[in-house]
Amino acid sequence: LTLPQFVQLMDNFVGEDISLTTVKRLTAFIKQEYKQTKEEKKKQLEKVHRMSHVAQRKQLLEALFEKWDSNICGSLDLEEVVAVLRKFKGDMAKEALMSAKEQLCSRYPQLNRVGKLSLKAFQTFLELFASKFTDNEDETIDNLVRFLTTSVEQSHTKSLQSSARRKWLQDIQQAAETSGTSMEPVYKAVIKALTQDMEVHGNNKRISAYIALLEENPLSPEQGQVLLRYVACTAEDAPYVLNRVLHRDMKGVSFAAIDQGKPIYVPRVQHHGNIHFWNSDRTEKRKGSLLVLPLYDAHWRVFGILGLDTLWDECHESIFLTHEITFYEGVCHAFSKAYHHICMRENVLQVAVTALDWLYPRTPSIHAVTTYLVAPGKDEALQEKSYALCKVITTDNRGQKEIHKSPVFLLREENLLRDYLFKCTDSSEVTLISIYGEHHIAVPLHDLSGQTLGIFDISIGQHKKLPPQEQKDLQKMLKMAQAACSEILQRSLEETEPTQVLEAECVPHVRHAGILFHRFMLQELRECV
Repeated sequence: LTLPQFVQLMDNFVGEDISLTTVKRLTAFIKQEYKQTKEEKKKQLEKVHRMSHVAQRKQLLEALFEKWDSNICGSLDLEEVVAVLRKFKGDMAKEALMSAKEQLCSRYPQLNRVGKLSLKAFQTFLELFASKFTDNEDETIDNLVRFLTTSVEQSHTKSLQSSARRKWLQDIQQAAETSGTSMEPVYKAVIKALTQDMEVHGNNKRISAYIALLEENPLSPEQGQVLLRYVACTAEDAPYVLNRVLHRDMKGVSFAAIDQGKPIYVPRVQHHGNIHFWNSDRTEKRKGSLLVLPLYDAHWRVFGILGLDTLWDECHESIFLTHEITFYEGVCHAFSKAYHHICMRENVLQVAVTALDWLYPRTPSIHAVTTYLVAPGKDEALQEKSYALCKVITTDNRGQKEIHKSPVFLLREENLLRDYLFKCTDSSEVTLISIYGEHHIAVPLHDLSGQTLGIFDISIGQHKKLPPQEQKDLQKMLKMAQAACSEILQRSLEETEPTQVLEAECVPHVRHAGILFHRFMLQELRECV
């Protein structure tokens, strides 16, 4: 148990109406009766030491990855990493390297196709490689990190450029984490990162930038099974580009970039012959460069494109340089992480909506349920680990729901009467409390590491507890909601391929996250029959 978990356990055990004298007696009893053998103490210390060592190693490998990824593209070339690892311990490394690479490709099948290592795949690769040597594995990893750190050199100028660019990419992720379920702040952060980089590192070229996402095309399948919808762009291009749709049978290179899974660069659009120009007013000024980059999800499947051009630039010789293109790949990676983070939150929201719809007809004693998601604190002056609670759903005693599209944030210091929600978040344990005679049950939803992802704040009014059958139904709902959320988070991992159980999960335009709740409910029912 962590300290917050222990405190919450004791708090729940003693209840609200207990006297201070009884609490002191309980404390004295625990101090006197709690015994820890030398063996238990030794195991506990070893566990703490191991956890500390793993966290330290993770930080070292992350720093190494960042140093190696000097162009901030978000991935490393597999063969480039292999070439450097071959020099570690000379001939001894060859067999170990082949075996580690084989295991890695088995765990991440897409590597054979794309040849790119994410941070997690890079960490896994080094750990697999180190495990092949007969030496102490921890010592081998430490030596390996030192060897690779000295092998990857970076100039001071390059380091400054990387530092500035990394900050802009972090702003994209921060926009996703503090915007509830809205994509607009993320789109703005992407466009801002591109324009800032062009001002600082791109000779102040004037660019147009736009994001288009793939959608199914049920209305005109003769034009292609999918289409590209332009969801964001630079301000001056909005009248011509925003919300427009590109079909496969129209001019353009975007679908070629999607099919080939790699960027397409057209240095002189006026000589290409297959470019789609959205702005028909500028027929005489169609000169400049065009770059289209595919957007990948965690499984390296394309879900859209990022496009940039210099058609607005007065200097018609404007071209995109190699360091700019690799940075734009980094922007694609950052946008993908941010986009899928918000998709994950929307899916969790849909699970909560479905779960509450199932619960309410069965639990008339529940007065209200407020659903929160945990978000990083927005106040930079607060400590690094500060967080806020984002109110996403409010449900009244009739089951009527209000879904808050604009984020409503609760900060601990501003909501003393709701401190129980923050205790629930800290401990990741159920918290019981009475406020002015109204009883609340705060129940956490956990992420894959056991940390709090969201909270159901359940008000049961004057009742101290629910009737037995209602309590049983509430517990069933919470169990299924947690299982569905865990499945959503599991699917977002790079090494996990999603699986469908129910036929409805394979049907387009269906909210799969809500169906997951019913899937787990049916699976449990099947196990009971």
